[in-house]
Amino acid sequence: MDSQTEKSSDQFSGRLGLIFATIGAAIGTGNIWRFPRMVGANGGGSFLVPWLIFLFLWSVPLIIAEFALGKRSRVGTVGTFRIFAGRRFAWMGLWTAWINCAIGFYYAVVTGWCLNYFQIAIRGGLSQEVDTIEVWNTFLQSPEQVIFFQMITVMITLAAIWGGAKAIEKANVTLMISLFVLLFTALFLSFVMDIKDGTLDGFIYMFSIQPEYLVQPETWINGLSQSAWSCSAGMGMAITYSVYMRKDEDTTLNAATMCLANNSISIIAGLTVMMAVFSVSSDPLGAVSGGSSAITFLVLPEVFAQAPGGPVVQLAMVAIFFLALSFAALTSMISTVELCVRNFVDHGFDRSRSVALTGLAIFLFGIPSAILWIKIDPSTGVAFPQFLEVQDHIWGYGLMFSGLFMAYTIWKYGWSRYKAWQSDNGIDGFSFRDYLDHGVSAFRDDYINTGDNDWWIGRWWDYIIYLGFPLMFSVLMLSYFADLLANVDDPWNPSNPHGISIILLFWGVTASLFVGFNKVLISRPLFRNVPEGAEAPIDMLPGGSDPHIFQVGDELPDHVKEELGLA
Repeated sequence: MDSQTEKSSDQFSGRLGLIFATIGAAIGTGNIWRFPRMVGANGGGSFLVPWLIFLFLWSVPLIIAEFALGKRSRVGTVGTFRIFAGRRFAWMGLWTAWINCAIGFYYAVVTGWCLNYFQIAIRGGLSQEVDTIEVWNTFLQSPEQVIFFQMITVMITLAAIWGGAKAIEKANVTLMISLFVLLFTALFLSFVMDIKDGTLDGFIYMFSIQPEYLVQPETWINGLSQSAWSCSAGMGMAITYSVYMRKDEDTTLNAATMCLANNSISIIAGLTVMMAVFSVSSDPLGAVSGGSSAITFLVLPEVFAQAPGGPVVQLAMVAIFFLALSFAALTSMISTVELCVRNFVDHGFDRSRSVALTGLAIFLFGIPSAILWIKIDPSTGVAFPQFLEVQDHIWGYGLMFSGLFMAYTIWKYGWSRYKAWQSDNGIDGFSFRDYLDHGVSAFRDDYINTGDNDWWIGRWWDYIIYLGFPLMFSVLMLSYFADLLANVDDPWNPSNPHGISIILLFWGVTASLFVGFNKVLISRPLFRNVPEGAEAPIDMLPGGSDPHIFQVGDELPDHVKEELGLA
C-alpha cells in the first residue's frame, strides 16, 4: 500500500458527466429484457401502476440518501458506513461492495452474450431462416467462445475506468448517447411493425390497465422488485459516483433525474419489444412472458427477423437491439467494477493496481458461471447456465440488504442527533414530538436540504425511510422466500442449488466473515476524495473522529506509518 493515494481529488467535469454516469449505473439488461417480461406477465399497463408508485416510494428516496451520504463522506461504500454508521459498521460497506463484485462475476458473462449476439447479427447469423435455439445452444456449449466474449467485456470495462472520473465520464456519455439513439431507432422500427396491420395492439396493451391485475399481490410485489433492481437504489452505485461530484452539485435533482431517466428507458425498451412481438407472434403474451434468456436470445431475433422492409431492415433491427443491449450492460459493468475499485483506492491502494486486480478477479471468478453446469431443458431442448442462475439466486436479493443498511445508518444518525439535542438542552426522558423534530428529520435537514439543492425535500421522505422502507423490504423478502417455499422442491435441502438453505448459508458465512474482518478494515487509513472548496466536516458523525481518516494528498503521520510498517 502506498503512503498516500492520488495527489489531488478526482471529480467529474460537470453535471452532465455525473448524470450520464449515474444513469448508466442504473440502466442495464434488466431494463431491456426483464421489464418487458414483467409487463407481459402482469397485465400490461396494470404493471406500470405499482412500478411507478414504487419509483417514488423506494427508488427516489434511497437514491437521494445515497447521493447525500456519498457527497458528505467523499468515499466509497466501506468508508461511507465507517464514517456515517461508525467504525463498528464498516463491514456493511464491505457487504455492499462484495455483493456487487459477486454479481459482476456473472454479469460479465451475460454482457459477453450480448456482445456475441451483436457480432452474430451484423454477420447475418440471426436471419429469418436461422434456428435460434441451435444458435443459442451452440454458443452456450462452447466454453472458449463464452470465455472469449467475457474477456472482451472485462477489457472494455477496465479501459473505461482506468483513468478515473474523467475516463468514466467520457465512456458513459458516449455509451448512453449511443444507447438513446439506438433505442429510439429500434422503437421507430417496432412502431412500423405494429402499425402495419392497423391495430397498434402492442402499444395499446402496454398502456391498458386491467383492474383484475391490480388486486393481485404478485403485480405489486413484481412492481416493487423491478423498481428496486432497475434503478440500482440502495446498492451503492450512487454513493460511488457522488464521490466525484463537484462541491455545489444538486443531489436531489440528480437523484430524480437518474430514476426518471431509468424508467423512461424501460418504457422505450418495453414498447420496442411489445410492439414487435405483438406484430408477428400468434401468442404474444406467451412469447414475452417466458424466461429472460428465452425472450432475449430466442424469441426477439425471430421477431426482428420478420420486420418489414426486407433483409437490410431486418438485419439492422436485430443488430441495433443487441448493440443497445450491449451498451446498457457495459454501463452497468463500469459502475459495478468502479464501486469495487473505489473502495481499494479509498484505503490507499494505487488506482492502476486496483483496477487490474479487480478486473482479474471479475474475469477469473466469472469463469465458473461461463462454463459450469450448462444443462439442457428436456421439455424445450434449450440450454441454460445453471451455475450462473444459482449465483444470481444467491446474490441478487442480497443486495436488498445494502438498502436496509443505508436506512439503518440514517435511523442511527437521527437517534444520535436527538440524544445530542437532549444533552445540549438538559432534557430527560423521551418525547415523540421532539424525536420527530430533532431526530427523524436530522439527516434530511443536515445533508439533503442544503443550499446546493433546488428541490426541497419535505417530511414525506422521513416517513418513507423510517416506516415505508422497512415495510417494503419485509414484504419483498417474505414474498421471495414464500415463493421459494411454494415452488421449489425440497427448499430446505442444503444441496438444492435453488433452495433456501444455500442462500442463508452463503449470506450467513459472508456476513460473519465481514464482521470478523471489520477490525482490519478500520485499522487502515481512509482517504477522502474532497474537491477544493468542498471541505465538508465529518466530526459530528459517529465515525468522524476516526484518527485514521485523511484527505487525498495528505501525508500519513509518522505514527500511522509505524502502525502499517511503512516507516
